[in-house]
Amino acid sequence: MHADLSRLTHRPERHYSAVVAQQGRVQLDADANEQTAIQLFQARTLAADLIGEHGGPSGATGFKIALRGGGRDLDDLVIGGGRYYVDGILCDATRPRPGVPVPAHGAADDDGKDEPGGDGAGAPAAPATTWTYWEQPDGFRDPERPGDRLPGAFPYLAYLKVWERVVTAAEDPALREVALGSAMPDTAARTKVVWQVLPLPAAELGIEDHTPPIKDIRKAFADWARKQAAPGSGLAARSERPDHADDEPCLVAPDARYRGPENQLYRVEVHDGGGAKDATFKWSRENGSVTFPVDELDGTWVALATLGGDDKLDLNVGDRVEFVDTAYASRGEAAPLLRVEELDLPGRRVRLSDEPGPGVGRRPELHPFLRRWDHHEGGGRKAVKRGARAERLRHGALPVEEGEWLPLEDGVEVYFAPRGTYRTGDYWLIPARTATGQVEWPADAARRPLLEPPSGIEVHFAPLAWVAGEQAEPDLRRAFRPLAADIPAADDDALAAEAEARAEEQAGYPADETSGAGYDASGEAGEAAQPAPSRSQTTAAAEAAVDEGGAG
Repeated sequence: MHADLSRLTHRPERHYSAVVAQQGRVQLDADANEQTAIQLFQARTLAADLIGEHGGPSGATGFKIALRGGGRDLDDLVIGGGRYYVDGILCDATRPRPGVPVPAHGAADDDGKDEPGGDGAGAPAAPATTWTYWEQPDGFRDPERPGDRLPGAFPYLAYLKVWERVVTAAEDPALREVALGSAMPDTAARTKVVWQVLPLPAAELGIEDHTPPIKDIRKAFADWARKQAAPGSGLAARSERPDHADDEPCLVAPDARYRGPENQLYRVEVHDGGGAKDATFKWSRENGSVTFPVDELDGTWVALATLGGDDKLDLNVGDRVEFVDTAYASRGEAAPLLRVEELDLPGRRVRLSDEPGPGVGRRPELHPFLRRWDHHEGGGRKAVKRGARAERLRHGALPVEEGEWLPLEDGVEVYFAPRGTYRTGDYWLIPARTATGQVEWPADAARRPLLEPPSGIEVHFAPLAWVAGEQAEPDLRRAFRPLAADIPAADDDALAAEAEARAEEQAGYPADETSGAGYDASGEAGEAAQPAPSRSQTTAAAEAAVDEGGAG
């Protein structure tokens, strides 16, 4: 969640049901965000309890998978439209219909043949109504990359991967209110549900049979998904009195351990995943929210919409930046972090240490931008001033070192738990406060910091289809019917009594009393026969009401 936040306060284990505003109090972003988080948590928990781990509404169940053989081209999957819930999160595969533009003057004939849906030879083709594997909105699969292609051998599982990420005005300019002017910052950000349909070879599920039973596929996938979603690393944070604390004694109290001049929300994020020997991390004192929209990329020179509003939120030589766009964020990959080598202030340009990778920053419709990170190598200008650790970087990021306290800056330190496995994008948030000179982090009774799993990214999975060849895609989705039903004319007990009364009237006697006193051997009623049982109260009352109405 790369956004300019003070902190995140939602704790499901505390069972808060609402945020209650009090008169005359300061309004904070954390309170409003917690109210949203509470409502979202309740709604999704209820949906998951009623629906199960995954499922779609009957008649509108989305994500039906069909294999489209490519022949000479690459294979493709057709993704049916509709809705589907994964752990209570709504995923919508309905493809929006494109708008109809106003035709150019004189371009349309009087008979309308050139209008959409017309009969003329030049009429446009009907718009697609479904997504495909290569066109899915947040997939950004590249046919030129072999790893993005569908498996060349059958069978494999098509599954749904779901998570959320934050979108700011740097990525979606429509979020900015232009009436506020360019000098004003953007306002609120948005959280977006990202879904992707991806393939999983049968070998990764441990299935050797070409056509295994559905229940075996479901069980194998559930085990695989559980391992993928489980956190593999832990981190703790604390504040210690830095060595340079006496250099600026007027900033905060002498006994304070966090010596930063301002309140901060530190973000520690995994960059390169894997084991400890391969993993790297990056950190930001602004939760990674300092971004610079890109206007143009020319080799290593980047023209920016702005160079920042002040000394705190600007770019300087030596800063580490990440080149990001919508596709890069959705793919969740890690590209090398680049160094700012030169500034051209009049031209609002920066020269980077290298060109960004070929898959990022070159498509304006994907809204590329630079994201600033605050770690430095070798004790740069800011690092010396703020007391950051002088560390040799790997691809522009810091190597993970487990089992020891690693200083960030101004007394803030982090600790990675031993024997961890790290996933790109996993992050931890550490609020640091000048009023207390502390970082806010859970601790035990002895005030020892506790190891915490990542705050995100939380990923969810659901199986869709077992693709064993063309026209052989056993459906693994689930569907649920609506809870609502027609209101009956009477309750169930009354309807049952009516049915019993009708049966008795037709038979003339109770069905279970065909022998005994009152009946002869032939089963016909004798002189001592008892009268036929009276009709039900419901029937008698209904006839009496009719008689009274007629008599009146």
